[in-house]
Amino acid sequence: MDPADDAALHEIQRLLSNSLSLAGGPEDVAVRLRAALAQAQPALFAKLPGGPVWQAEQLAQALTWLVHNLDQPPLLAAASGRLGVALAECGVLPQQLQLAGAALAEAMRAGMPANGWRQDFDQAWRSTWQHAYEWIAHGMAGAAYQPAVWMAVVVGHERRRDDLAVLRLRPYLPMPYRPGQYARIEVPELPGIWRPYSLAGAPRRDNIVELHVRAKSEAGVSGTLVYHTQVGDTVRIGRSEGEMGLPESGRDLLMIAGDTGVVPLKALLTELAATGDPRSAVLFWGVRTLAELYDGDDVAEIARACRRATVIPVISEGEAGPYASGLVTDAVAAYGEWSEHEVYLAGPPLMLVATSAALQLLGVAPERIHHDRPE
Repeated sequence: MDPADDAALHEIQRLLSNSLSLAGGPEDVAVRLRAALAQAQPALFAKLPGGPVWQAEQLAQALTWLVHNLDQPPLLAAASGRLGVALAECGVLPQQLQLAGAALAEAMRAGMPANGWRQDFDQAWRSTWQHAYEWIAHGMAGAAYQPAVWMAVVVGHERRRDDLAVLRLRPYLPMPYRPGQYARIEVPELPGIWRPYSLAGAPRRDNIVELHVRAKSEAGVSGTLVYHTQVGDTVRIGRSEGEMGLPESGRDLLMIAGDTGVVPLKALLTELAATGDPRSAVLFWGVRTLAELYDGDDVAEIARACRRATVIPVISEGEAGPYASGLVTDAVAAYGEWSEHEVYLAGPPLMLVATSAALQLLGVAPERIHHDRPE
């Protein structure tokens, strides 16, 4: 493939398009391609977000995009480089992709009738992959020297309260994150301004991330996300950050959230459910009023999917309904003994300080109290 030869590019594009259709279409080819790569490189897909179905869907979209844009080498090179950066962030090594060209050709051939696979089809796919691989490898090599940024499309936007929205974002490229972490978000209306938000989602299932955004006004990144963002819009996401994550100690877990601080703890519960973790987890979610339990049904559903998880909302003002009332620290103290637990906190800065102090008075060692540093 000569990127400077327009006629040759269009001929290769025609061969790729025709062979992809003859092989059953991008969806069928992607399933076979993933199976072949997983057999050749078992560790490859374990490093990428999502399960087998989601990963095959991503491969199908990539094949479709590749064929449609082959006649635009600068665009193809830039996109392949960005993919290389994303893969490097996931921990993928260049040598794990070396067999992809042969696996792709075999995935195409296997979907065709006898004698349907031609030499020009084979050459077109192998040549195309060789160029894409070089651009991907170049991006991987440069990943250590440039900030990793993911473009993501908004696929869900729910106003759960007047001042709060739950957004679901789908990055175009694989984005690694550990349940409990956060990432910085930039909106097109405010270039260069990044604000941190905790990430919820199920990275073992798909590549969708969930943000819970509360805005004090319509200004700023939060105001834009809550009041001026809709499905189909795009945002940029920075590299995941933060030390929150399930401990390897095997101890039972106490989680305490204030308002939207429930997000990283929801992510930890999701991971417990996804892995069948046998540890006990108790989540206290402190809010001011009943109306502020904006995500109660979702969190309760995730807790039911865990082997041993309990969610206890605590209402500090007004009618508490069926839930506990008063300060969340009082509810924690009345519920049980926590000195042998690993404790995770998330919420406003003052809540983190007050809750940490209260837990230490209850006998919890400071080294077992975990939360990200407030900004």
